[in-house]
Amino acid sequence: MVWWGHRAHGDVADEVVERVAKRVWEGMGLIVLHSAHFSKIFKRLMGSPCALNWREAGERERLWVVNPGHPIAKGLPAHFELENEEMYGEPFSVPEPLETVFVSWFQGGEIFRSGLTYRRGAGNVFYFRPGHETYPTYYDEMIGKVLRNAVNWAYNPNRYPNITEAPNVPVDKALEPIVARGEGLHSAGEEGFK
Repeated sequence: MVWWGHRAHGDVADEVVERVAKRVWEGMGLIVLHSAHFSKIFKRLMGSPCALNWREAGERERLWVVNPGHPIAKGLPAHFELENEEMYGEPFSVPEPLETVFVSWFQGGEIFRSGLTYRRGAGNVFYFRPGHETYPTYYDEMIGKVLRNAVNWAYNPNRYPNITEAPNVPVDKALEPIVARGEGLHSAGEEGFK
């Protein structure tokens, strides 16, 4: 799933956010673009505010490929530029990523970790910074290559259905024969946590 958002993050129903989170935990890939760093789903999966510094001035952005061996960076040069973009600057209040694929430098001097990977449950998550709606970012050849690579990287054919459920396995259903010893908090066959 590719998620782009800007102003209406709060308009997304909490039920939708929980459904998407469950699917990610089960193995669905999620690519979060630009201002979707502030979306409910990204904040939910990161468990952090996902705040940053920003400026809208149409300045040049140079994206450095800092992990050239990563599948998302396949076929890209050492760096590429976008002539006009919105600046995002550090600090970016997200958890430490699994991998950093891109770092951006902006004409005003700021830097930003622009391409970050995460694993949430069985799902691959990629945050990619470029994509302000007033600039033709998504028509750029290099950006298109990043997005295609990211979709291929995020795809997980070995999904785990119902990974978010925790069923109670009764004593008589244990893999090896056992005898219950002591009191339990739950009754036999009681439904697990969801």
